[in-house]
Amino acid sequence: MKSLIKIAAAVTATAMFATTASAERIAFGATNSQSAHYAYFASLAKVVQNAYPELQTSVVETGATVDNLKRMARGQLDAGLITTSSLYHAYNGIKKFDGEQIGSRLLFAYALAPQNIIVRRDAGVSEISQLSGVRYGPGQRGSSTEATAEEVMSLFGVTPEWVRGSNGELASAIKDGRANGFIKSAVGTSFDALTTDIATFTPVQVLGLSDQQVDVIKTRLPELSIVDMPGGDMENSGPYMTYGFMIGVSARPDMSDEIAYKITKAAISDRTIQAAAFPSLKGVDIAELTVKYATSPIHPGAVRALEEAGYPVSANLK
Repeated sequence: MKSLIKIAAAVTATAMFATTASAERIAFGATNSQSAHYAYFASLAKVVQNAYPELQTSVVETGATVDNLKRMARGQLDAGLITTSSLYHAYNGIKKFDGEQIGSRLLFAYALAPQNIIVRRDAGVSEISQLSGVRYGPGQRGSSTEATAEEVMSLFGVTPEWVRGSNGELASAIKDGRANGFIKSAVGTSFDALTTDIATFTPVQVLGLSDQQVDVIKTRLPELSIVDMPGGDMENSGPYMTYGFMIGVSARPDMSDEIAYKITKAAISDRTIQAAAFPSLKGVDIAELTVKYATSPIHPGAVRALEEAGYPVSANLK
């Protein structure tokens, strides 16, 4: 009897060792642990491991996009949070990644970040070209919004008198008249909470892109997406166009097609866990968002998952 117990224990231990040995560890690089995007990545890790128990997932607190891309290039992360504009720069070895090309490909995007060009209604500004010489916030200091705003305005030949600060500092400056507006990421196609707060007490409006400005962005900044926005009473506008980028997940350069497929399939199939952690995902079709607004190549494994789900990927993204 004791021999049988010993044999059973040995078989169990062997099975457990085999399971552990066959499991693949997947480290997701997120951002600051206080961020809503960190909570999203925690939910993504859960979704992937639930769908594919052989993948042992974990989430790593990082410095976000640029840090994640560099860590993926060194093999320290398997996948990570990116903005599609920064991913485009890394993949093509330009701008911040000049001389440091990183062949990371997009898996999927989960949030669209249209950039709203917001001004006080009493500023006497009705189009973007009139922002030259106006005290104006390019977005939170050090953010992708700020860097992109400066580049876009430069291409348009518009030279505001930039007001720098955190989003909270810029909001206060707008409310008390020290700044006439700022550029701020929308949540989907609606104002974010901070802009809504400003608009409650200080009437604002949104400035849309002209057709000529759209052409300039498409030609000179292909890493950006052009987004059709509905407008409304709070925006003091009808439908308008703006530029933006997506927030998503990309893979380390050497990720296998099979792992990329599993991560992407799990993410685009889930409709509850990710949305519970990141409420702006409610009602959002991740697969549709990805194929519509991607600006750099999608990983072949992710392409397979997207197309199996009925979302064709254009040839220029493969």
